[in-house]
Amino acid sequence: MSLSDFFSPVNVSKFSPKEGYYSSQLSTKIVTYETDFPDLDDQKFDVAIVGVLDDRGAINNQGCALGPDYIREKLYTLNEGSNKTNIVDLGNIKAGARLSDTYIALKMVVAELVKNNILPIILGGGQDLTYAQYMAYEELEQKVDLVVIDAQFDLEESAADTVTTNSVSYLNKIFLHQPNYLFNFSNLGYQTYFVNQDSLRVLDKLFFDAQRLGEISGSVHIAEPILRNADMISFDISSIRASDAMANANAGPNGFYGEEACRLCRYAGYSDKLSSIGFYEFNPAFDQNGQTAMLLAQMVWCFLDGFYNRKKDIPLKPKADYLIYKTSLKENAHQLIFIKSKKTDRWWMQVPYPALGSKNERFHFVPCLYEDYQLAVAGEMPDLWWRTYQKLN
Repeated sequence: MSLSDFFSPVNVSKFSPKEGYYSSQLSTKIVTYETDFPDLDDQKFDVAIVGVLDDRGAINNQGCALGPDYIREKLYTLNEGSNKTNIVDLGNIKAGARLSDTYIALKMVVAELVKNNILPIILGGGQDLTYAQYMAYEELEQKVDLVVIDAQFDLEESAADTVTTNSVSYLNKIFLHQPNYLFNFSNLGYQTYFVNQDSLRVLDKLFFDAQRLGEISGSVHIAEPILRNADMISFDISSIRASDAMANANAGPNGFYGEEACRLCRYAGYSDKLSSIGFYEFNPAFDQNGQTAMLLAQMVWCFLDGFYNRKKDIPLKPKADYLIYKTSLKENAHQLIFIKSKKTDRWWMQVPYPALGSKNERFHFVPCLYEDYQLAVAGEMPDLWWRTYQKLN
């Protein structure tokens, strides 16, 4: 089956300005599916925009299926950055006869794009589509580090024997799915009053990461190593405060500021490891003067800016590009090894695989902060090292 079978074309004339676009704007740079489906083999694209017209799994936010074209309307008017872009807009995945059909379509599209080294940017629909985004990695038989930017954990009880899920329970489906390809899960920006303490205990037991909004807001740089370690990201627009992004029926008074959301997206794009990202739950019915659509367009722009400034920063490849620091814990009980990139000043920790843990590698490199190195120098074991070691075990 061809990918074109899943998509409906974009009617750019529906939202393009009367005077047309300037030559510097993204509309003139993006190859858009309007009449003929783009040939992904003939042209070498780096990034693909994928809209999804399905909100049947969105709880209390029906209408978010209409979001993709509203984001495109704003995105196409933004100017190309300092790097030459090579982007294709594949149009919108049509809602299937059943929600499970939409999942299958998105799963196949993401898997095919990632297989061809094209990074999909998914726009529109409910956050339950994260499940289909994740299932693409099962097709690729690849271990996944998943990062979700959300004000709460979507771990509500759901019917385990159904193929579909919804926007408040999809994480259950991911955590319980067999075979299990999930290596790590991280939540950024949760708000404690929205979170069941049992859920926090579950994440802690699984050695997963969760960062409160209060820890990150105002210090967004601490989220960079987490985003650098992600294979896929799911961004719920309701994690941004309503004053900056009101286009969501579940928007709240607290959350990330718009500029913080843009910084998170730039960090995400800058990650050499990331291979897909989805922006979910944007509902144009609640927008005002297109403010949220413009913020989302700017977030995508910042992601692209990060993407086109990637440095291929992979630890110890080549070894000459990195500095190695060795520290000893109190009483010399254990030695920790840190790696710093000369190109970007970014840090990693070297975590050994337990005996027989990996036949091919002796060490796992996990992104970290300079503060983790300082903690080790002071003789303390960084929590990140211990949790990573437990997951490798």
